[in-house]
Amino acid sequence: MFLKPKARTVSLLLAASFMLTTVLSGCGAGGSKTASSPTSTPASTASSEPAKETKAPESKKLVVYAALNEDDIVQIQKKFKEDTGIEIEYLRLSGAGEASTRIQAEKAAPKADIFVGGSVEFYEPLAQQGLLEKYTSPNAKDIEARFNDPKGYWQGWYMGVLGIVLNKDRFQKELAPKGVKEPATWDDLLDPNYKGLFLTSNPATAGGGYIFVADQLFRLGEEKGWDYLKKLNANVHHYTPAAGDGITLTATGEFVAGMSWAHDIVKSAQKGYPIKVIVPEQTAFEIGGVGVVKGGANTENAKKFVDWLLTKPVGEMNTKMSNRYSVRKDVAPPDGMIKIEDVKLVNYDRDKAAQMKADVVKKFTEMTGK
Repeated sequence: MFLKPKARTVSLLLAASFMLTTVLSGCGAGGSKTASSPTSTPASTASSEPAKETKAPESKKLVVYAALNEDDIVQIQKKFKEDTGIEIEYLRLSGAGEASTRIQAEKAAPKADIFVGGSVEFYEPLAQQGLLEKYTSPNAKDIEARFNDPKGYWQGWYMGVLGIVLNKDRFQKELAPKGVKEPATWDDLLDPNYKGLFLTSNPATAGGGYIFVADQLFRLGEEKGWDYLKKLNANVHHYTPAAGDGITLTATGEFVAGMSWAHDIVKSAQKGYPIKVIVPEQTAFEIGGVGVVKGGANTENAKKFVDWLLTKPVGEMNTKMSNRYSVRKDVAPPDGMIKIEDVKLVNYDRDKAAQMKADVVKKFTEMTGK
């Protein structure tokens, strides 16, 4: 039997309606898969279970640029890991100048968290350029004010002083019989008996050599200071490139006396050489620094490192391994050194010393002809 056109149209519409209902019913049954996909989240779930913030794991790493001897930074690395669980990755540089230059070059993307070692004169310019993080350790209250940056960008943690290295054997054989007493002051080195038997370092090439020259200018004044240096030049055999050279040449008996860093003199004496250290009154000194590099990836660990450096146990460890003074008064001085409170320091103006360096070196070179 054939349907009439109108009846056939109604029948087709009913059939299509039935099929659409069936399809929608099937899609509803499989809807749970669509809801669990990354691109679709049910409104009910989003409102009842808000997303939780995931806390980043605490860093256990610290990147250090070290202007220290290899043995020193290795011991620091080991002890810091033992005490804090934080692993140090270090780059040992030849000196504070090189470390400072590297930090400046990396200012757009800092790679270090800490700069440690070397005189604080190298830290101040970095602070002025905004490359160090301002941080004052709570342990700084136990340290004399002169070792703390009042602006909070660097921290002193050790001190090195200039001293006289004396070869005891040669002195007793050659000078003592002449009635010469062991030198106790810088002025004692002007004795004509030291002519050709004394050496110091060149201020143009050695940091210690320049600090020694500045020491004389600060303790005696400009005019008398240059007069002293001119008279001393008559006794100096030659000026070495590095401050440590004078220790070696005196220790091996080539010279009776020299000038260098007291802690390095002590270290050589402990190896059995017949030398001793004498720390004169009005001597100059360096403050060994540490600073937090701004923008480093592990700033909180860097602050922990500064706190750690200022503790008594670490001060004792550093004194033992480097023979440098700790800035803490409750840490005993290295063997063979006088107590830090008994060291009579010159009024050393670090800002002025930096500003006048070029002129002083030029005048010294012209005066000595070397």
